[in-house]
Amino acid sequence: MRCWISDPAEIRSRLTEQAQAEGFSALGICAPDANPQLPERLAAFLEQGRHGQMDWMADRAHWRADPSALWPEARSVIMLAELYTPGHDPLAVLDQRDRGAVSVYAQGRDYHDLVKKRLKRLGGWLVNLTGCEIKVFVDTAPVMEKPLAQAAGLGWQGKHTNLLSRTLGSWFFLGAIFTTLELPRDAPEAERCGSCRACLDACPTGAFPAPYQLDARRCVSYLTIEHRGPVDPELRPGLGNRIYGCDDCLAACPWNKFAQEASELRYHGPHGAPALAELAQLDDAAFRARFSGSPIKRIGRDRMVRNVLYAIGNSGLAHLRPLAEALRDDPDPAVADAAGWACERLP
Repeated sequence: MRCWISDPAEIRSRLTEQAQAEGFSALGICAPDANPQLPERLAAFLEQGRHGQMDWMADRAHWRADPSALWPEARSVIMLAELYTPGHDPLAVLDQRDRGAVSVYAQGRDYHDLVKKRLKRLGGWLVNLTGCEIKVFVDTAPVMEKPLAQAAGLGWQGKHTNLLSRTLGSWFFLGAIFTTLELPRDAPEAERCGSCRACLDACPTGAFPAPYQLDARRCVSYLTIEHRGPVDPELRPGLGNRIYGCDDCLAACPWNKFAQEASELRYHGPHGAPALAELAQLDDAAFRARFSGSPIKRIGRDRMVRNVLYAIGNSGLAHLRPLAEALRDDPDPAVADAAGWACERLP
């Protein structure tokens, strides 16, 4: 008969060691109901419409606002951080007007796949050690990872609403393991932004109505990834050459001076500064082939080419105009609209 480990302190100690062996940079534990203020905060965000077209946030708000409702049997949430710290200045590409800026996290392999595999291995190890039940989540389930991570002591949500850490900086993914185990909790991390507003001032589209508040409808990451159809013409100049996501508020944070180097090289891939001229000519098959295994593939060819045309329109480069002219009659209305806008702005 198998003998399970049952001492919570011993489980926690061995779990921390195993998480480090799997490549995670930090681990913290909290209760599923560690954030009783979540329902009110989420309701206010949704009532103001700041989620834009992300209807899935409202559709599953009852789970998102209350992790204990997502899986009532869970007794602890194990939050884990995995670094993807860039080895270069992520904002340097903004000066390369003939190239597209891709958020650091999307320049290599899809983090959903890499982090989830590590979580499953760690979770399987925990099941074999204790006989518990688990569920693992990476970004795609109705789980508010950032508040849970703060409750678990991994960091705090800064004025840009992203998670910051005194030891990791800004550049890390989060994963969660819900378990039926009762494990020792970590103390929540306190907010340490002080009077700094570097992240707020760095936003190119004014997406922060106030510190610690985000209006996704003005956020470059939302506009280039989640938003369907044409982007508000008022916001297009602020996109610059950003064609997938935005790192400005993360890169501006002074806490990054403490950021550790990422050990997973597969996050640092070939998609950091692609040529706009090449991307503008992609059809659906070429887009899928180029971005196979990348998180970029989820937005599809039409949305990517729309973004590229906004970047071409912002470039001021006359030699890119023929590429925009060629897409004026694109079957996708948003692409055709973006092409016309780009042509109007170029000499």
